[in-house]
Amino acid sequence: MSSRVAVVDGNEAIAHIAHKVNEVIAIYPITPSSPIAEQADAWSAAGKKNLWGTVPLVVEMQSEAGAAAAVHGALQAGSLSTTFTASQGLLLMIPTMYKIAGELTPTCWHVTARSIAAQGLSIFGDHQDVMAVRQTGFALLASSSVQEAHDLALIGSAATLKARVPFIHFCDGFRTSHEVQKVFFVDDDVVRAMIDEEYVLAHRARAMTPDRPTLRGTSQNPDVYFQGRETVNRYYLACPGVVQEYMDRFGELTGRRYHVFDYHGAPDAEQVVVIMGSGCETVHETVDYLTARGHKVGVIKVRLFRPFSVEHFARVLPETVKTLAVLDRTKEPGSAGEPLYLDVVNAVAEAGRQVRVIGGRYGLSSKEFTPAMVKAVFEEAAKAEPKRHFTVGIIDDVTHLSLDYDPSFSSEPEGVYCAMFYGLGSDGTVGANKNSIKIIGEGTDNYVQGYFVYDSKKAGVLTVSHLRFGPQPIRSAYLVNRADFVACHVWSFLERYKTLLYAKPGATYLLNCPFPAEEVWDRLPYESQARIIELGLKVYAINAYQVAKETGLGGRINTIMQTCFFYLSGIIPPDQAIAAIKDTIKKTYGKRGDAVVQMNFNAVDQAIANLREIHVPKEATSTFHKPPQVPEEAPEFLKKVTAVIMAGLGDTLPVSAIPEDGVWPTDTTRWEKRNIALEIPVWEPDLCIQCGKCSFHCPHATIRTKVYDPALLADAPPTFKSVEARGKEFEGLRWTVQVAPEDCTGCGECVEICPGRDRANPSRKAINMAFQPPLRETERENYRFFLDLPDPDRTRVRVNTVKGSQLLRPLFEYCGACAGCGETPYIKLLTQLFGDRLLIGNATGCSSIYGGNLPTTPYAKNKDGRGPTWNNSLFEDTAELSYGLRLTVDKHTESARELLSELKD
Repeated sequence: MSSRVAVVDGNEAIAHIAHKVNEVIAIYPITPSSPIAEQADAWSAAGKKNLWGTVPLVVEMQSEAGAAAAVHGALQAGSLSTTFTASQGLLLMIPTMYKIAGELTPTCWHVTARSIAAQGLSIFGDHQDVMAVRQTGFALLASSSVQEAHDLALIGSAATLKARVPFIHFCDGFRTSHEVQKVFFVDDDVVRAMIDEEYVLAHRARAMTPDRPTLRGTSQNPDVYFQGRETVNRYYLACPGVVQEYMDRFGELTGRRYHVFDYHGAPDAEQVVVIMGSGCETVHETVDYLTARGHKVGVIKVRLFRPFSVEHFARVLPETVKTLAVLDRTKEPGSAGEPLYLDVVNAVAEAGRQVRVIGGRYGLSSKEFTPAMVKAVFEEAAKAEPKRHFTVGIIDDVTHLSLDYDPSFSSEPEGVYCAMFYGLGSDGTVGANKNSIKIIGEGTDNYVQGYFVYDSKKAGVLTVSHLRFGPQPIRSAYLVNRADFVACHVWSFLERYKTLLYAKPGATYLLNCPFPAEEVWDRLPYESQARIIELGLKVYAINAYQVAKETGLGGRINTIMQTCFFYLSGIIPPDQAIAAIKDTIKKTYGKRGDAVVQMNFNAVDQAIANLREIHVPKEATSTFHKPPQVPEEAPEFLKKVTAVIMAGLGDTLPVSAIPEDGVWPTDTTRWEKRNIALEIPVWEPDLCIQCGKCSFHCPHATIRTKVYDPALLADAPPTFKSVEARGKEFEGLRWTVQVAPEDCTGCGECVEICPGRDRANPSRKAINMAFQPPLRETERENYRFFLDLPDPDRTRVRVNTVKGSQLLRPLFEYCGACAGCGETPYIKLLTQLFGDRLLIGNATGCSSIYGGNLPTTPYAKNKDGRGPTWNNSLFEDTAELSYGLRLTVDKHTESARELLSELKD
């Protein structure tokens, strides 16, 4: 049967099936599964119908526990129902999952497997959440790629109806859920052929109805409960066979064949890796490389983890195998081994095979899993006495479990074009790259892959886009490490990151620079120049900000940089690429009118006109080097640990460097100096009415006010500004408004709120935005001097006024919130008023990310070393956590009073 080809991510691939084969969808958003729910909700809102010609009802509940309960009710009433979740959200569903499974109720839920919050929260992918529900009675079906996520979503939805065992279909969070690939969609005829109506009708016939009253969820006693639990055995014994039946049917319909366990590799393999999830793709690619060179290796891909079928596993185990290396993407402290390892050990024993089994952990929280690591696992398995338990991908210098590997090893097939793009969160780089993938994937025969690396923050942070294009399906479920094309969209990144670390010799390097092309080479750090010369790179530059401004796009440079990529890369003819870009612009902005479309068209045309090749001399000539991540006076922990993470090299830190109980220092954002603002506020003292509103509204505490003795100005930098302070309480003092040029995000809130205007020129205010680069050095010195000025005596300041409160030092500063955030000024004010005696229990959400996301934290200390102390537990228990903090403070206060009373007596 024919298939529609589309370029989508794993979440959308799943959503297409889930929306098509369900009637009631109960949701509660949680990263990284939220886009599935959002897509389903959008489709239903648009009237899109499911397989049976009705629009699925999508309802958002108050929590994941509520979503699970709503699905339970919908199923009991005879509906086809599902939900989407991950991590802590899945854990909240566990009690209901036991009920659904115990009642033999068919359903297929979709999980983007994610880390569980332990010593710290992580939104990234591993199998800790799905392994925590393996005992509930739900079947666990694992997909390894975006295509598989689409296919197995259907297979799971079909098999559950016949098996009467509920399913969790899962893929790796982010690595698969957010990876963009070319997907062959199953059409409605295939879906109809997969979903057996007799089992749909049987499910409806079991529905609760007053027409056939029944009693469910009884309270049972010791005389029958045990027997009741055993009644389900035959369903679980039959389930693997049912799944294989539907996999076979799917193969006949589409040509894409799956098995409960799939073996790939040498028929006479001696070392075999057992794995599930996206790691299967990386091992598959590595096995192809090694077997082509005579190595006797293979991989067993686990599709159906629960129920675990010893019979099906034994069928795919090569007769020649000597060692099985079982890889788990989870950690269970204190267990004899991780879940998949224990099941394989049991399966080998029950099958009567004399095979050595070793077990390893990999990839926690989306930690990279590369062919080099796979090769190290095979090498360990081939040893006469391998480690029984190991880790791979980290440096364990504490318990010494980690395997060494050669990071230079690559199994990436020839003919794959790789590109990397360094952008700033919310600057449009990621969106433009997704469009590029669609243009190439849907407009050519090439296969495509896009993966986007960013941290938990929504905006204003480094994003790295990893794109691959090639003539064959791309199995490289790891980051690009040999790039044909590298683009740096933010000039300041050259000071902070090694943007050329993974460039191939002879690669193309595209820079967005806010300077004329003839100045670009001399403005590069020495290290960048040396690397360019060493690799023989071709360097191009464009002032995309200027082009965007001149064409009316403001600060959105994505279309401009995308055009330059197509022009330079040659993946498809430039004329064809530009036509496709303009077609995308029409589709995206057409509703906004012809003027907006034409502005974007002009930006595309001007991009090529303003692109310049940079002459590369034979030797590096730069007179300056990359500055250290943090200055020498920074605390030792920051220099040895935090600075490494800030540089994007946290993967190189050993286990011993990380706090074992998850306790990290505060007061660290002041060392970061992100330097991301193109424009910063400049204070005009002659227009200032000294209201303090600019500081009050600043989301990042980067514009501040102070009053001080004029004698302190004796050592002020020559460009430091001040004016006579207003107000009786400040008589004889000076007033300054000062910006932190390397911490400001350039949001412009201070300018918007400023009431001071020049009557002769109303567009000129007491604060105005100006181009940052020429001001950076002088304002850095001014800000350093400003911070050294003493803080005012709190007893002389009316802290119940806007002006007075802003003279107090904020103990929440330079946070990673989005530019212009409306939440953070309140937190900043809280710390100004009460920060030296503040205990915070923080719910999971935006405030926990800009407040507690590594590597740096914005909660600060005063000159006495006091400041807010902060804790994040979960999303759903913050009130109770904080109540516990309060109870203990009250109890300790009571105890102190009792002791004082005893001393008095």
